[in-house]
Amino acid sequence: MLSRRSVLRGGTFAAALASAGIYELVDALVGPLERPLIATAGQPLSPEQYAIPHPRHIMDNGFGVASGKGKIPVLIPPFHNHIVTAKLNVPANAKALQEAQRQLESALQHLEKQFPPPPSGVGVVVAWGLPYFQHYIPRLEKSSSYFHAGTSYPAYLPVDLITSKERGHTVYALQEARTFPSDEPPPGFGAVRLEQNDVAVLLRGDSLDNIMAATNAIFGTGNNQAGGLFKVTSIRRGFTGGAHTGGQGLASKLALAAGIPGADFIPKHSPVFLGFTTTLRDAESSVPVSNFEALPGWTDQWPNGYFKHGTIMPLSHLFQDIVAWYSKAFPTFDARIHAMFRPGVSFAPGTVTADPPEQKEADVLSGAQKYHAYGHNGSMQPVNRLQAQTTSNYGHVYPVNTAITNRGDFATLDNPFHYTSDPAGDHYSSQKAAGLHFLLFAPTTETFNRVRLAMDGEFPGGKRASFSPRSSGAGLNSVVHTTHRQNFLIPPRSHRSFPLAEFLA
Repeated sequence: MLSRRSVLRGGTFAAALASAGIYELVDALVGPLERPLIATAGQPLSPEQYAIPHPRHIMDNGFGVASGKGKIPVLIPPFHNHIVTAKLNVPANAKALQEAQRQLESALQHLEKQFPPPPSGVGVVVAWGLPYFQHYIPRLEKSSSYFHAGTSYPAYLPVDLITSKERGHTVYALQEARTFPSDEPPPGFGAVRLEQNDVAVLLRGDSLDNIMAATNAIFGTGNNQAGGLFKVTSIRRGFTGGAHTGGQGLASKLALAAGIPGADFIPKHSPVFLGFTTTLRDAESSVPVSNFEALPGWTDQWPNGYFKHGTIMPLSHLFQDIVAWYSKAFPTFDARIHAMFRPGVSFAPGTVTADPPEQKEADVLSGAQKYHAYGHNGSMQPVNRLQAQTTSNYGHVYPVNTAITNRGDFATLDNPFHYTSDPAGDHYSSQKAAGLHFLLFAPTTETFNRVRLAMDGEFPGGKRASFSPRSSGAGLNSVVHTTHRQNFLIPPRSHRSFPLAEFLA
């Protein structure tokens, strides 16, 4: 049994790796789900690591439940979503890195033979932070079809062609995380921590046993495990969904089980704490829109980039004030609709899944002037949707308003993480708290930055809402606050293990 001191410090790593805590309730709480026919373990997978080969969806009746009369297609993500971040425990030389590359790849291929892809199996996404490239890949010593020998950091990273042209100098698709206007912490909270991890591993699937087995294979230290390569800095666990059969969703059940203040306000059928469905199928892009190479002129990875089929993954943690959302700041259903979507719209009381018309930048700004408010979703649409019909480099025609990014966020009760190697620096507490581990997949970091600035009422060209981005008129901003940020690069599946190490000498 862990001592109180250990619990307050975030627990020991071995104990945290072996236990999922409150998330062990998920499998018992989720009802049966009809699954589509999916590939079996060992079959070829897509070149994109982050793709779910056969995503599920239901036709939602507007109240968060599948129905024969449903009109809104909604994606059902895997119920379990976990992230592990780490520093490397590998010497910064070619021999050690190439051996680590072989060891990690062997572990990942073994998992792919053992489990089918998600949602029924387990999906593993390996993403790399700028510290990895800076410290471990300072210079490529071997030439290839991708690079000349002698190419130094950061010249081998994907180039953001659009932003480079706008700014008149080279801007890379992977950039350091930054803070945003609404990141100003509330009283009593520290500033956003901009993390410096070497690697982050995202694990997704419907079965907790599968997730735990995969996590142990990568971060455990027994025979045939790759854990000796890493010094884990955090374990972040969470969930989504669970109300597809008409029963009570996981957000409500787990918040009540954890004793979260305001948990009884959470709608029964909501997949997340704030009461509205976030996984509308039409609000997600289809692979490969989020890839580096998919959209003409976005990066330099078409037609033959080393990181082709890869993407960027901004990762953050934020707290959500459930009591303020449901009673203090937005005490009525209409007020929450306006804050989530846009002022002036209305839906039947109890609506969980809504799909109002798209907004343009002019709509957001004129609404902000009229109502002294804008909606969370509506504010981001002008910069997160294609503004014209676009033909991809693969010849696929995407209609206007196609989403550019894919969301992968999930609810959590971590405070802020299930485990941290730095409890003081991460302000760890054993007391559960409602939050979100936010992540998305985007062609460039600047794509995310533009979307995140729009959430604060700021748009390209300098136009902005005239009130504070922390005010109750700024969508959700007054009831959420971010604690951690870092951006990662997800390589293609073929280069996921210690990318570029093969070019060292």
